[in-house]
Amino acid sequence: MDFNLSKEQLLIQRMARDFAEKYIEPVAEQIDQENKIPEDILKGLAELDLFGIPFPEEYGGADGGYDGYVLAMEQIGKVSGGIAMTLSAHSLALSALSVFGTEEQKQKYMVPGCKGTDILSFAFTEPATGSDPKQITTTAVKDGDHYIINGTKRFISNANWPGAMILFATDDESGRPSGFIVDKNCEGYSISEPWDKMGMHGGMLLDVYMKDVKVPAKNLLAGPGMGYPILQLGISYGKVGVSSTALGGMVAAFEEGLKYAKEKMHRDKPISRFQSIQLKIADMAIKCEAARWLTYRLGYLANDVKDPRQFAKEAALTKTFVCETAVEVTRLAMDIHGSYGLMNDYKVSRMWRDVIIGPQIEGVADMQKMIVAGLTLAD
Repeated sequence: MDFNLSKEQLLIQRMARDFAEKYIEPVAEQIDQENKIPEDILKGLAELDLFGIPFPEEYGGADGGYDGYVLAMEQIGKVSGGIAMTLSAHSLALSALSVFGTEEQKQKYMVPGCKGTDILSFAFTEPATGSDPKQITTTAVKDGDHYIINGTKRFISNANWPGAMILFATDDESGRPSGFIVDKNCEGYSISEPWDKMGMHGGMLLDVYMKDVKVPAKNLLAGPGMGYPILQLGISYGKVGVSSTALGGMVAAFEEGLKYAKEKMHRDKPISRFQSIQLKIADMAIKCEAARWLTYRLGYLANDVKDPRQFAKEAALTKTFVCETAVEVTRLAMDIHGSYGLMNDYKVSRMWRDVIIGPQIEGVADMQKMIVAGLTLAD
């Protein structure tokens, strides 16, 4: 059992940290205010292969593994939750393609995705559905060598960017949810204005409307009625990115709270000298360390998934703990700031708005706990 990072892992971590601090941090406030990622940032991420870290070189990836992906996402998440959210949703779709796609599908859609010329989406949620695939109302009707898709998807990340979308619809052959690869911006595809969410700005969530969208039958992913296995494993991979993003956010909040405690003076000494503040700092440090190693472990497990059900359990428990802990740590950082934490002039305010989103995305916390309980009791 070795807890030391390899040379390759350290290189990935340092590369992502340097890019985040040099190029993203100076525009983080701008991204938050405008809800838009500058094109030069996206170009820089692509040049460093940050769009395809865990995926094989043969499909345009960096072959850095999910353990390397976690290290990079932590650094990006420290400075911009919105950029990390964009990368996480993109990698979720690529993960589904990597596992379930044919060789032709991988070459066509993974290569531009890993290179960052395309930004992918994963579209399951609908206005009337939460986490239940049985409630999907989007339909796919077979018509010769095509499927005709109609329906609405809600809260879809990256729906405004060009590239592929892994979309779930109930097909008329199996009567069950199936996964389809849809080229965004095709005929019949339209999107809403971005939702005005409270945090993670830059990572846009949009509704997607499909009116008689024609999709080639060869774009069916893994066969008719295979939507649930794709969802189960794909979203488990997605939780690797969400957990890494939450980890970065909480570490940033910890560092910001620590910095403020050392600089804020009261009665001629920094407030870090007061025991109540020291107890908060200790709690933050403990929680960050626990979350870090649980997240790193999930990245390690994602590299070699032998049992999708067991991986789903590990992903659910990690995502739940890390995202809830990120909220706890950032709340402590807010407490250290006192009334100043409520002011948008202070970074911790933005950090709070970012981390509060984590427990609600890629499956709400209670649903994740039900997954953990169900699979634990089944063992």
